Amino acid sequence: MPGVTRMQSLLFLLLFTSFIFLNSVNNVNAGITSVFIRNEWPSVDIPLDNEVFAVPNGHNAPQQVHITQGDYDGKAVIISWVTADEPGPRKVQYGTSEKNYEFTADGKMTNYTFYKYNSGYIHHVFVDGLEYDTKYYYKIGTGDSTREFWFQTPPEIGPDVPYKFGIIGDLGQTYNSLSTLEHYMQSGAQTVLFVGDLAYADRYQYNDVGIRWDSWGRFVERSTAYQPWIWAAGNHEIEYMPYMDEVVPFKSYLHRYPTPHLACKSSSPMWYAIRRASAHIVVLSSYSPFVKYTPQWVWLSKELKRVDREKTPWLIVLMHVPIYNSNEAHFMEGESMRAVFEEWFIHHKVDVVFAGHVHAYERSYRISNIRYNVSSGERFPVPDKSAPVYITVGDGGNQEGLAGRFRDPQPEYSAFREASYGHSTLEIRNRTHAFYHWNRNDDGKKVATDSFVLHNQYWSSNLRRRKLKKHYLRSGLGRIASY
Repeated sequence: MPGVTRMQSLLFLLLFTSFIFLNSVNNVNAGITSVFIRNEWPSVDIPLDNEVFAVPNGHNAPQQVHITQGDYDGKAVIISWVTADEPGPRKVQYGTSEKNYEFTADGKMTNYTFYKYNSGYIHHVFVDGLEYDTKYYYKIGTGDSTREFWFQTPPEIGPDVPYKFGIIGDLGQTYNSLSTLEHYMQSGAQTVLFVGDLAYADRYQYNDVGIRWDSWGRFVERSTAYQPWIWAAGNHEIEYMPYMDEVVPFKSYLHRYPTPHLACKSSSPMWYAIRRASAHIVVLSSYSPFVKYTPQWVWLSKELKRVDREKTPWLIVLMHVPIYNSNEAHFMEGESMRAVFEEWFIHHKVDVVFAGHVHAYERSYRISNIRYNVSSGERFPVPDKSAPVYITVGDGGNQEGLAGRFRDPQPEYSAFREASYGHSTLEIRNRTHAFYHWNRNDDGKKVATDSFVLHNQYWSSNLRRRKLKKHYLRSGLGRIASY
């Protein structure tokens, strides 16, 4: 009997040791650098005579139609368009049934010059008092030049309201851009979170800058006229061009793409916040002052305190320059904003931060570097269960091409990275979890490549194992993790 007891003890010890070993292996914090090598399409802008830039039929017909959320809570939209020849009517007719326009909203008109380019007449109409979860049809223009579109308002704000967002960045107007746009439109997402760098018109000179803003507006109209795009500005919107005597930053962008900044008490259209379905979305400006006591800093400190996770459990931040990035391109550019805002993101339990700028895809683990200062603390990012996931999606398809040089070895904070074009979707299911997908553009084919289940930082804290280390499942559809 004593021998049996000793054997049982040894067996138990062996099994226990094996369990500890296997558990540590399963939880290894190993990131992946994709070995996929893209057979890249030409990264050149589509010629202006291509049908994707076609001017709509009719004299002075409205073009470059786009909508964005117009208020804080999703019961208003701003509808914008351009008329090329003359101002035309500044109104939108709309209603809840096709061809039956019960209501009218009037707006304002603006225009601008850039070098010797004269913009068309840019119209912005604020349409409010809308009902939640309702399809609206709207009409702009007159006579034979009338154009008709529709949009769907979001569901009423609530903690378990499902909603699907698309995330696109650094789009441009190349054949790769077209592939990204077409794939996104097949995703079933209801609103785009756009993380900056729209038209890349600043890659041109003189009058061609304005011309390429116009072509991009017609290019994306197939989506932007039918659902809101939530705009963040990137470096290619700055357009500081002294050689053309153009020194006012964001001139073209601010004339063309309004935001609902006044609804959230922001002093600038460059940073603002909205609530939509079950998400509270904060848009920051990487190229506006953000250090202590600046207007953006003051506004964000107040806005984060306004977030009500009982009503909008999902807290999402958009910016252009990534805080964590292991690509050689733009490495460490986000460090100054990280030093200012990262601690706030963790304190307020931000779920996910989306950025662009780097023309590749990368996803981080939940990590932070708030313990370090100039005199003490850990010098490297460490696992942090309260930190957001950082995702870079600056891979829309612009003419500058891909950022193909990642730093080696892959940092411990980097979970997955690949230099390809693509787009992402975030499908919120309820207050506790959402499904995230990154879809590669593989020479025109949409390929689901990286996926994970995102657990809500506020509601899931007591419902799941709060560790950085992951279990991974592999399937033919890609890589699935749980955060």
